[in-house]
Formats: sequence, structure tokens, C-alpha cells
Amino acid sequence: MPLLMEAAGSGCIRQPYHGAKPAEPFGKAATGLTILDKLPGRTAMPVPPPDVTGTCKRSMSLLCFIFNEMKSKTFLYIALGTDILIAVTKFTVAAITGSSAMRAEGIHSVIDAISQVLLIRGTIISRKKADALRPFGYGKELYFWSFIVSLIIFMMGGCLSLYEGIIHFKKPFSGESLVWTYVVLGVSFVFTVISAISSFNAFNKNRGDASFWQAVLASKDPSVFIVVLGDLGDIAGLILAFAGVLLGHIFHNPYFDGAASILIGIVLILISLLLVRESRSLLMGETIRISTMKEVTAIVESDDAIISMRHGLSQYLGPDEIVLQLHVVFKSELTTKDITDAIGRVIKKIQERYPLIKQIFIEPVTAS
Repeated sequence: MPLLMEAAGSGCIRQPYHGAKPAEPFGKAATGLTILDKLPGRTAMPVPPPDVTGTCKRSMSLLCFIFNEMKSKTFLYIALGTDILIAVTKFTVAAITGSSAMRAEGIHSVIDAISQVLLIRGTIISRKKADALRPFGYGKELYFWSFIVSLIIFMMGGCLSLYEGIIHFKKPFSGESLVWTYVVLGVSFVFTVISAISSFNAFNKNRGDASFWQAVLASKDPSVFIVVLGDLGDIAGLILAFAGVLLGHIFHNPYFDGAASILIGIVLILISLLLVRESRSLLMGETIRISTMKEVTAIVESDDAIISMRHGLSQYLGPDEIVLQLHVVFKSELTTKDITDAIGRVIKKIQERYPLIKQIFIEPVTAS
């Protein structure tokens, strides 16, 4: 009969740690692997285990938890703050000029702010401890809300911009006040650049030699690449909007504004499709790299009590956790205690190599 041992540290399952975490390589918080894990020819490097000290070690209070979350996800709160400031600017100008178009733009910025709130919500919930209802934790909450945000960018961002562009072509009109339009574009650009700098710092922190797109595709933390790509899309949109307004003013042709809005919609839709693809992949469950599983196999088969590892399964449960199931052939002369001890040794070795692989199941199987 299959033997499944369950213990903390020496058994098949090691409960996930949910306290404060040290600085970790971007996108690999759950696996103990750097972002280079998924890149060809790269060797995954271990991440130091969590080291909880000071007040947080003595009392993981709600206040301490929120502080740690804000500290580790500062770029999300900066993005939220800039979106709110941009929305306030647009609504203020709309109130001064009476522009319905500017009011619509203000609603667009509110949608952006709501997207950041959803990402923050997903991040916080994903850190909840495993319980009887969710024995594998809440890590996929972030993947779910990231998928929702990706759809929001598509429906409320790209499609709305396309619609506005089409309306401009059907009923062309010049802006009520070019001065106020330039003010809004300028203020929005400054705030968006501030958000982009913050998100890019988080994105670039430990991506090493990986290219931008390699880093995006390898990342396991959608909150980072969604904000980065969102900021890039916003900057591209502001540049296109400025070009449309400026060209329309120079050539006295309102169709430039409509064309710019359509181009902005296309850019946002393309970005959202990439985000939907990546978020869906994470939500469905991604495995560790084949070469990493080979390293795990080598660790397992190096134990004297083990003949071979027949099969290995893995899945990312969220940015903070990965689960690993191994089918292992033990020597036939071993007792139950020998197998239990071997399981403990193997788990210890694997987690020394990849400390953030939190849950490991080892199932003894026959050689046939």
C-alpha cells in the first residue's frame, strides 16, 4: 500500500511559512528559484529561507502583516496613488470645462485605480494561512484577481478607447480647450512615469541577465508584470493621445484625435491579451522547469535507501508556494521506519536546495 507520511520538517508535507519574507528574486517567491529558472541554459539558484526578527517575530499582528505587505508591494500602492491623482485631475478639469470627454477619461482612470485595488486584495488574501477549507493555502487568489484585472483592461480600457475613436470618426469635433487637454496629458504623464519607475524597480530587482520579455514570461508574480505592462501601455497611450491632439491642432483635422484613440485601444487590447494569457496559465497551474525536476530527481536518487524516482509532479500554487509530489522506488528490504527516515532526509535536502518549495509529498511505489 502507498505510504504517505505527514510531519513538519521530517515528513512528506512541510506546512508553508506565512510570515515576513526576505528580499526574493522577482517572480519566484514560491519556488526558491530565480527568474532564470525558466530560461534556457540557466541553473536555478536557491533563495535564503525566511528570517523573521524583531517585533514581527514576537507578534505577527494584523498591523505588522499589513506593514510587511505594503513594504513588499510598494509599487502597487504607488500605482494606486498615481491613478487616483490622475482621476482627480481629470474630474477637476471636467468640472472646470464641462467636458464630457474629460469626464469619461476620469472614469477610465477610476477603473485603473479599481484594478490596482483588486491586485492588492489578491495579494493580501494570497498570504492567508492554509486552513481546513483551503489546506493548500490561498495563493491562487492572486492569480484569479490578476485574470479579472486583465479582462478589465481589455473590456474597460481597450474596447472603450476603440469605441471613443469610432465615435470621433462618426461625429468629429475639436476639443473644448487645448490648454486644459495639454495640462491633463502632462500631469498624467508625470504621474504615470512615477508609477512606472517604481514598478520597473521591482521588476528589475533580481532578473539578472534575462531580457524584458523573458522576465515577463518567466515571472510567477502577476502583480508585478501587470503593473509594468499597464504602465507601459499608459505611457504609450499618452504619447499617442498627445500626438493626436497636436496633429489635429496643427492640421485642423479632428480625425487625428479619433485615430489616436483607436491606436490606444489596439495597444491596450494587445497588452491585455498577453496579460490574460499569462494570468490564465498561472491560474491553470504551471510546473517547474524540466531541468529543475532533473535536479530534484538527482537529489532523491542520491539517497542510499532509494533505487529510483519514477515520476514527479509539480505545480505553482501562487507566488509564495509550490507543491511537489514524487513517486519513489525504495529498496525492498527497508522497514517502515527506514522509509520514513529516508523521506525526511530527502525532503530536507530538497528544501535546502530550494527552500521555498513548501509542500512535498513522497509516495513509495513498486519497481514494476
